Amino acid sequence: MTHETHIPHFYPVILAGGSGTRLWPRSRRKKPKQFLRFNSERTLLQESYARVEPLVPPDHVYVVTNAQFLDQVHEQLPRIPLSNLLGEPEGRNTAPAIGWAATLIRRHDPEGIMAVLTADHIINKVETFRRVLRAAVEVAREGRIVTLGIDPTEPATGYGYIERGRLLGTWHGFSVYELLRFTEKPDRATAEAFLRTGRFSWNSGMFIWQVERILREIRQHMPDLYEGLMRIDAAWDTPQREEVLRTVWPTLPNTSIDFGVMEHVRDAAVIPVDIGWNDVGSWEAVYKELPKDGQGNAVEGQAVLIDVQNSLVLSDGRLIALVGLTDVVVVETEDAVLICPRDRAQDVRRVVQALQDRGWEAYL
Repeated sequence: MTHETHIPHFYPVILAGGSGTRLWPRSRRKKPKQFLRFNSERTLLQESYARVEPLVPPDHVYVVTNAQFLDQVHEQLPRIPLSNLLGEPEGRNTAPAIGWAATLIRRHDPEGIMAVLTADHIINKVETFRRVLRAAVEVAREGRIVTLGIDPTEPATGYGYIERGRLLGTWHGFSVYELLRFTEKPDRATAEAFLRTGRFSWNSGMFIWQVERILREIRQHMPDLYEGLMRIDAAWDTPQREEVLRTVWPTLPNTSIDFGVMEHVRDAAVIPVDIGWNDVGSWEAVYKELPKDGQGNAVEGQAVLIDVQNSLVLSDGRLIALVGLTDVVVVETEDAVLICPRDRAQDVRRVVQALQDRGWEAYL
C-alpha cells in the first residue's frame, strides 16, 4: 500500500448501483459489472476502494448501491463501516444518490469535501489519479465545484464532453480551467470538431465539492429533490428511518446530477487529466484493456484459436474453439454464450432488451 498522508475533511463516495447491461452475459442483474474482475485479482468495486484507501480512513468512504447489493458490497469491502453502505430502495439515477450521501456526510462533518467516484471504471494511472484528487480538493476548498475531464484519445460519440475556458491556476502541477459547458453525447462530426479545438475533455462523471455547496445547488436547481432529502435526513436518527426512506425515495426525481445540477452551475472548474481511464462500457472496451497474444487476441479461460485475429474470447469453463475468424467477441458463461463482431459490441444491450421482452428473466 502507498503510504500517503490522509486528506483532512475528505469523503470519497463510490456510486455502485449500475446494471452493466452492455457486458451481458457476464454482467447480470444479481451481479452487475462492478462486482466482476477484469484482468485483476480485485473486482472493479474493490479497485475503486483501493485507489482512495491511502487518502482517507475507511470510515470516510461511502458506497451508494441498490439495497439488494448491500451484502455483496460488504463482502467485497469489509473495512468500510456498515453505516457507510447506503442501499437505495430503487435506482433513481445519480442526483438522489449523490444528494443522499451529501446529507449524511454533512451530519458528521459540515466542512466535508466529497468526491463522487464510480465503481465500474478502470483507472490505470493510479498515482496520477490520487494526485489530481488532492489538487481537486484544494480547489473545492475555495468554494468551487470541480470535475475531472478525461483527455480524449478519439472523437468518441459515447461520452459527454466538457468545454474549458480560461486558466484559473495550477494546483499540484495540474492546470485548472473554468468550465464553460457540458455537451451530451455528440454525433461524429461534432466530436471531431471538438477535438480540433483542443478545448474539450470527456466527461468522467467524477466530481469534487464541499457538501454544503452541492446541497445548496440541489436546493436551488432541484427543490423537489432537496425537500425529499431533508425528509429522509430528519428521520435518520429516529425509529422511522427505514419507513421514511422507503416511502420518500420512489418519489424523488429520476435525474442525473449532470442534467439536474451541473448544467446550471456558474463557477465550476475542470481539471483535464490522463489517468488511464476506461469506463468498461462494452466488450470492445474490455478487449482494449486485456493483454493480447501475437495475433491480437485477448483470451481468458480454455480456448483453441486457429487462424483467428484481433478477437476477444472469454470462457467460464467450457472449451471454446474458433477457426478463421477476425474481430469477433465470444463470451461464454454457465448458461449463455454471446457471439458478435467487435464493432457491434454496443448492441449487446439489444440482447438484454430482447430477453426482457420475451420474459426470459433467468438470463437477465
